[in-house]
Amino acid sequence: MAIAKAAPGKTLLNPTDHILILIDFQSQMSFATKSIDAVTLRNNAALISKAAKEFGVSTILTTVAAKSFSGPMFDEIKSVFPEQQVIDRTSMNTWEDEHIAVEVNRIGKQRIVLAGLWTSVCIVGPAMSAIDQGFEVYFIADACGDVSVEAHEMAIHRMIQIGARPMTSLQYLLELQRDWARGDTYNQTVKTSIENGGAYGLGLIYAKTMFNASEGH
Repeated sequence: MAIAKAAPGKTLLNPTDHILILIDFQSQMSFATKSIDAVTLRNNAALISKAAKEFGVSTILTTVAAKSFSGPMFDEIKSVFPEQQVIDRTSMNTWEDEHIAVEVNRIGKQRIVLAGLWTSVCIVGPAMSAIDQGFEVYFIADACGDVSVEAHEMAIHRMIQIGARPMTSLQYLLELQRDWARGDTYNQTVKTSIENGGAYGLGLIYAKTMFNASEGH
């Protein structure tokens, strides 16, 4: 018989158990992205970047052919990590770049969370490769995009079939917070939700303005 315990499930993410890899959020890649509009994509990239920064998540930033072809990484990401080196690659599959392997091994965590452009190339490649090597893989579906809705959806199906776990940008932030009584991250989580959490953010503005509401207090 199962016994209920006041404890989180083992597959839930926490700030210290994973590496977030943000892949090819670049202008050239975004021009052909049709499965999600550019405003929403940039907003979600900002949301997950702020979440990772707030909670001290180990984060890798990587681009492909940044200087010769694809352009710089979105400022919504770089402004959150202004001092962090961006690893530039020639390989479409991030996982095939030796510099990425070195950095993943240096950090030394078995869970990988992916987001970037395009889902069918830049995300499927490392997801399948990492799973094949024994890592657990999550991907943030609404912080990824592709040349068509079909391409994005087929990539998601392919990753789920081999065991990758999908999630969304706001879910990522709130899964890291997970308890409104965690006061050290409460204010920044609310701030990020208001700035990048869409209608949920508007609801927080309303509740705090009208009723001085505060979750968990």
